[in-house]
Amino acid sequence: MSISAADVKKLREATGVGMMDCKKALVESNGDFDAAIDLLRTQGQKVAAKRADRDAKEGIVATGTSADGATAILVEVNCETDFVARNEDFQAYAASLATLTLETLPADKEAFLSANLPSGQSVADSLTEMTGKIGEKIDVRRTVVMTSENGNVVSYIHPGSRLGVLVNISGGGDLENAGRDVAMQVAALNPVATHREEVPQEIQDKEKAIAAEQAREEGKPEQIIDRISEGKLNRYFKDNVLLEQPFVKDSSMTVGEMLKSVDAEVKTFVRFALGG
Repeated sequence: MSISAADVKKLREATGVGMMDCKKALVESNGDFDAAIDLLRTQGQKVAAKRADRDAKEGIVATGTSADGATAILVEVNCETDFVARNEDFQAYAASLATLTLETLPADKEAFLSANLPSGQSVADSLTEMTGKIGEKIDVRRTVVMTSENGNVVSYIHPGSRLGVLVNISGGGDLENAGRDVAMQVAALNPVATHREEVPQEIQDKEKAIAAEQAREEGKPEQIIDRISEGKLNRYFKDNVLLEQPFVKDSSMTVGEMLKSVDAEVKTFVRFALGG
């Protein structure tokens, strides 16, 4: 039967699938529009199955913040190539998942995959459909929800949308600006903890052991090796603990000192680096 260009265009607009695939689906379904959509969805599921073992390490880190500023989320939506990550359909899809994350506040990835989009479709099913539509594996790697009991959660997405940060900040100062400064610090220097007490003991022991071994190799007296190890551990804290790091905008003060000067306190942070 004859399939008009208008029919193909209509199916393309409804599904986002390529023109040739739309025309083929209409031919196979004898021009039945709904049947063509079902056919394309079935083919999409086949594409998803074929690409299930592919690596999806490109994509977008997206965020959303509640109206009162007390809750914010991050979601990492993945694809296989940077080309697709810059695709408008993919970016719009990632934004819709960020909105859904903020609305549903899922406890974990599995809870999010079972949540329904406004269309009634589950996130898991929408990922399969998008994989078929785009032709690459589309996945959600992780989500996080952060809520501040007596302050704000400030979100920051680094240009390129490959890295996102949430900062739980409270106090009487300008929390939005201070939180953004801290978020940019976290994005740039990737601290391992907010306070030194949060650094796992095994990491502290490892840093001290490495420092002690280096000191012995350099011929340092055994009686001063413990002191050297403690000094190296304090250097590790300065480099890797957020509040002890030099503030990137003014290295004459630490992040902790900067926060104190603006009457603010950071409780914790989360950093999502794409594929990391």
